[in-house]
Order: sequence, then structure tokens, then C-alpha cells
Amino acid sequence: MNLEEKVFLNVKKIPKGKVITYKELAHSVGIRAYRLIGKILQKNPSSYLVKGNIPCHRIIKSDGTIGGFFGEISGESIQIKKELLESEGIRFDENNKIIGFDKVLHKF
Repeated sequence: MNLEEKVFLNVKKIPKGKVITYKELAHSVGIRAYRLIGKILQKNPSSYLVKGNIPCHRIIKSDGTIGGFFGEISGESIQIKKELLESEGIRFDENNKIIGFDKVLHKF
């Protein structure tokens, strides 16, 4: 299994209503290059947005903020990511930081 396959397999394991950081996801596949995780996720072949089963919207930054989505760090894509997370029960404060971050953080 190659690195991309490992990443997408682990992303599928993140339960609804939970999030994981890019860094934690990188460690779960045996690498330290968490920025590479973002590059891999940009290639998501089966996003929830197209009725897929790889919930890359559940990957967030280590500080509890939303991070990127489909290669974007602002705009409509980020609003869609936020709405997907909110539909799963994740809540944000006025600074777009996850409320109760430690309670919704998934670890492998």
C-alpha cells in the first residue's frame, strides 16, 4: 500500500463528529511531513462533496482552527468545510476555533 492509500484509509476511519490534525494523521501513517498530508488530501478521489466516503473535511490544524479544503485556505471552500463539520455536531467560536477541541479530537 502506498502513502496516499494509507492516508485515505486512515481518513475513512475518523468517526463522524470527530476531527484529527494534519500532524496526527501524518504520524498515523509513519511520516513527519504533515504539510504533505494537505497535498495528498487535495487529490481526494472520493470527497463527501461528491457523495464519496473519504471525509477529508475532518482534518484540521493543530491549533483547532479549520485549515484548508480542496487546496483553498479561505472563501467558499472553507465555508463548505465548516458547514460539513457543523452538520456533524462540531461547533466553532467567533475566531473559527473548534469549541471543545480536546473532546472531538480523534487519535489513532
